[in-house]
Amino acid sequence: MGPDRAATKRVTAVDVARSLGLSRATVGFVLNDTPGQTIPESTRQRVLNEAKRLGYHPHSAARALASGRSHIVLLVLPDWPLDYSMRTHLDEASATLDRAGYALVTMVPHPDGQAQPLWETLRPDVVMGMTPFSPREIADIRASGINHVLTPAQREGPLPGEEGLLFADGPRVQVEHLAAQGRRTLAFAAPADPRLAQLSAERSGLAARTATRMPGITWAGDWTIDEGSVATAVAEWLSAGVDGVVAYNDDVAARIVGHAVRTRLRVPDRLAVIGHDDTPLARLFVPALSTIRVDTAGLGRYLAELALSTVNQSAPPVATPEMQAHLVARETT
Repeated sequence: MGPDRAATKRVTAVDVARSLGLSRATVGFVLNDTPGQTIPESTRQRVLNEAKRLGYHPHSAARALASGRSHIVLLVLPDWPLDYSMRTHLDEASATLDRAGYALVTMVPHPDGQAQPLWETLRPDVVMGMTPFSPREIADIRASGINHVLTPAQREGPLPGEEGLLFADGPRVQVEHLAAQGRRTLAFAAPADPRLAQLSAERSGLAARTATRMPGITWAGDWTIDEGSVATAVAEWLSAGVDGVVAYNDDVAARIVGHAVRTRLRVPDRLAVIGHDDTPLARLFVPALSTIRVDTAGLGRYLAELALSTVNQSAPPVATPEMQAHLVARETT
């Protein structure tokens, strides 16, 4: 038996008008909340009640065509892992936009990707970039009819941090904390994921510059940490006299501390380790990880409000996210 076409047919404004015996124009004015119409309140309520009874839902594509807005904000993400910090950022941005009647859609372009860019298929009201767009990308987006394109370099009051977007002060705080704890030879523990290579290099560079400016502190360099390399890295650190490790994030820190616990290496007596992001893992791990907390939720909220102010041509948000990186000292330093 074939599908029940009547059961799956979309209820339209014409169906509502026919059911009530009203004109299509009257029903359309009510359902579209058209301003300047003198429709009695009793008639308006009849239309709304009948539309609800019949299961009418506005046609989003038609409404977008009529209003000139899709109520979609497209956020173009770099090809980074979707870690705790990024999820927190996206959750808050999505919730803020949803409260304003907008949907957040994300996409990750790939160098050899064949998919049509979502800005061409969705026609979003705003396209935002987590990292700067190239001039060619901006030209392609605008050629698709998108008027509002936001990248870190185009925002009012550029946000400090990695590529003007993320909070880059964390590595400095990590180094200063280890030094304050009496650690004199420091190393950087990088993730093995190649997608994070540039971001990791930026954090390592800031940590190294901070360390080399501090009297009595030696910078031992970078080590890449994964399941297969952590034992070798720890052995090399001990041989080189490294007594403090700046980890790229809490996942890397946990891998190091986990190995230390299994091999009965005293943390932090022999080796102090500090992570980054203050993830739930940092609080739950035994021993609890020292780490850096940043307001990624506030950043997501701010960028969502910035997108809304852009599309509505209103003043940009006054409240900006707290930019300071906060030390959370626990048991590993």
